[in-house]
Amino acid sequence: MNISLLTSILTITVRAGTSLILATIGEIYTERSGVLNLGLEGMMMMGALSAFAVAYHTGSLLIALLIAILVGGLLAALHAFLSISLRADQVVSGLTLTLFGTGLASFLGQRLGPGGTYLVGLVGPSLERVPIPFLSSLPLVGPSLFDQDLLTYAMYLFVPFSWWYLYKTRPGLYMRAVGENPQTADAMGIDVSRTRYLYTIVGGMLVALGGAHLSLAYTKGWAENITGGRGWIAIALVIFAMWDPLRAVIGALLFGGINAIQFRMQAAGTTIPAALLNMLPYIITILVLVAITWWEALRKRIGAPAALGLPYAREEKG
Repeated sequence: MNISLLTSILTITVRAGTSLILATIGEIYTERSGVLNLGLEGMMMMGALSAFAVAYHTGSLLIALLIAILVGGLLAALHAFLSISLRADQVVSGLTLTLFGTGLASFLGQRLGPGGTYLVGLVGPSLERVPIPFLSSLPLVGPSLFDQDLLTYAMYLFVPFSWWYLYKTRPGLYMRAVGENPQTADAMGIDVSRTRYLYTIVGGMLVALGGAHLSLAYTKGWAENITGGRGWIAIALVIFAMWDPLRAVIGALLFGGINAIQFRMQAAGTTIPAALLNMLPYIITILVLVAITWWEALRKRIGAPAALGLPYAREEKG
């Protein structure tokens, strides 16, 4: 494999992994607080649509990103209200959010272009690459890591920050305490409902931001089913990462790398059917997920929050 091909694959790997890392860490925050959100696919779709539509009509990437974050926060707040305040089944609520988000994005995507036309094929403002002087000229890793868009650079900083926040700060300790044992956390004076609301909404914002990266930087446009199942992959990657932000990077880059390789194989004119190549990233991710889960389950160290998916009401403690 020549150096230019390897550089190209690594560049696509990082770019494809950015949206997944953001969505996965967002779900880690949510699940660490004890709330299961299966609505990631719909939230990423709405984040991608809202970001691209706003960028196209206003020309402002900043406003587009802020609107996508707001949309993700509102959808997550809806899930929080149903699952925390009303104590609805979190699986049902999350699946409903996925159906609602994907359906609404498909519907609105047909009417947000000029004169109510379909958004597919429109070209608007996008997050362009910003090479970092000197670093971007380094062999192999330079173009791959240091010739990316600003949201990818922000992700570089956000991953270690998330690990530090989760394991080295008092708010992170409170988050994990609420996810592990809400009764004990409540007895310590931690507001369980407020904590779960906060991290469910913050998680939803990050998920939608991942969707925005897809439409503004990765594909630079809107297309129906633009996420391609990435919301479901992010949910699986949370388990793969054992609810740890640093491990989430490995899973996201694995998916991005396989995605990049299958694109290159198709471009090279391989005889392998295109449908099989398109399935490859998902098949490999599932196989790795099953292997890791089985391996860690044997050692009882999978790390799922003990109260994940369980509603909590203060009057029921004790």
